[in-house]
Amino acid sequence: MVSALITGGTSGIGLEFARELAERGNDLVLVARDEARLHAVAAELGEKYGVHVETLPADLSVRSDVMKVADRLEDPSRPVEWLINNAGFGLHSTVLDRDEIDLQAKAFDVMCLAVFILGGAAGRAMRGRGHGHIINVASSSSIIYTGNYSAIKAWARTYSTALALELEGTGVHVTGLLPGWVKTEFHARAGINSSRLPGVVWIDPKKLVHRALADAERNKIESIPDWKWRLSVFVGDHGPKAITRQVSRMLTASRKKH
Repeated sequence: MVSALITGGTSGIGLEFARELAERGNDLVLVARDEARLHAVAAELGEKYGVHVETLPADLSVRSDVMKVADRLEDPSRPVEWLINNAGFGLHSTVLDRDEIDLQAKAFDVMCLAVFILGGAAGRAMRGRGHGHIINVASSSSIIYTGNYSAIKAWARTYSTALALELEGTGVHVTGLLPGWVKTEFHARAGINSSRLPGVVWIDPKKLVHRALADAERNKIESIPDWKWRLSVFVGDHGPKAITRQVSRMLTASRKKH
C-alpha cells in the first residue's frame, strides 16, 4: 500500500491533502504537534476511508523531533511515496518587531530548516527506490515583499526548485505549491483580519489540493491552483518590479495600521 507523510496534517491545507490522499486509498502518516487532535483526525480518516493512519507527534521547531520524522521517511521497511511538506503558520508582524524575534526564529525552523531536512530525507529514500513525489508548500507571498513570511516562502520556493533539479532523472518528482488566499483557519490563527478581502481572491482548499496532486503527477515543478493567482505570480516574476514593490508597500502600510 502506498503511504503519504503529511506535516501539519490535522488542519487547513494539510488536512485536505490527508483527505484526498486517503480517498485515493493511500495509507497516511500524519505529523502534528497537538496529539489529541492528531489521534482524533487519524481515527476519523481511518474509519471514513478504510486506510491505515499512523500518527507521529512532532514539533518541527525542535531539531530532535524533525530528525524523528526524517528517520521515518528514510525507514526502508516502511517506504513513503508522497511527502507533503506543509507545516507552517502565518506571521503578522513587521521585520522591525523586536518582541517577535523568537517567533520569527521558530518560523525559520518550521518553514525552512524542517522543510530542508525532510525534503532531503525523502529525496534520498525515494531516489534509492527510483520513484516518489515531494510537494513543498510555499506561497504566492513569495513574489512580494511583506515581512519575513514573504522571505521565508521565497526561500521555500527556491529550495523546492533546487531539489527538483537535483533529483531530475531519478524518478523522484518535486513540486512547489504556491497557494494564494485559501479558505481555512490559517489566517485567523495568525491574527490576520481577512474579512475585507473580496470573494474573488479566495481558493477552495479541495480545489487547491486536487490541482496540486494532479500537477505533481504531471511532474510539474510548480503548482499554482487558480488562473487569478497564476496571473499574479506571472506578473510578479516577469512584470516591472516597481509594481511588485508598490503592492508590497500598500500591504505593509495596511498591516502597520492593525
